[in-house]
This record gives sequence, structure tokens and C-alpha cells, in this order.
Amino acid sequence: MLYNISYKDPKIEREINELVGKSYSLIENLKKGGIGSPKLFITRCSAAIYDLLHVNNTVKFCNIELRPKGIIIGFQSRLDVYSLVIPYYKLVLFKPGNSITFHIDQHYISVDCSKNSKGVQKFINKLELEKEKNTYYSPLDVY
Repeated sequence: MLYNISYKDPKIEREINELVGKSYSLIENLKKGGIGSPKLFITRCSAAIYDLLHVNNTVKFCNIELRPKGIIIGFQSRLDVYSLVIPYYKLVLFKPGNSITFHIDQHYISVDCSKNSKGVQKFINKLELEKEKNTYYSPLDVY
């Protein structure tokens, strides 16, 4: 789900919290060693996100926040702030070369991992571990 979170809207906040859970408390954040990613350079994205990002000619960056039931990918376009909210059960990761692509339904964002690769790789490993812990598979899912 793609949301404009520039202004405080209780309805949008409630929807985000239902999808990915409330933000971790300070103590949980410290126990996890941080829940936010380093600044990530966006290399490719889906059409809807591309239309938002390319209204100005600045470098496109995003960051990722871990939540109990998913992730939030945040980015800015002009003065507006947008969030791509992805529950773990819908999150699909691809790692071609020096990039990582995050998919949900029709949206995707691909980020470059060559800069600050040690910090990015540590965060991605933490993300994959959280996804594994929070995605439940039924025995009926096996074909």
C-alpha cells in the first residue's frame, strides 16, 4: 500500500498500524540493535512511484523501518513524504547483483547496495530474519 503521510491523518495511521503493527518501543529498538536502515539510493521503481519521484531532479533516496508485522519504505517527493507499507507475508525480495528489490503486488523499489554495503547488508540480514520469524506457513501451503 502506498500512502502520503505528509500530514497526520488518524485513519491512515490506523491502517498502517493494522498492516504492519505499531512502531517498536525504545527498549525494543535498542534490543534489536536499531530498526532503521541506512540511506538507500533508489535505482528503479514501479510506475506509480516513478511518477511521484521524478517531479523534481534531485537524487532519489529512501529508508526502511522495521515493524512487528512488516516494513515501511519511506521516501520524499518535493515536500510530500510517502510510505510504501509492506506486510511480511506480501514482501518479496530479489537480490540481483549489487541491488535489492522489494516487491508488493504492483509496487516495487530497487535500491543500490554498493555504497555502505556493510551497514546495508547487516540491515537486510536483520530484515530477512524478522520476515522468517513473522511469516507463518501452514502445512497445507506445501504442494
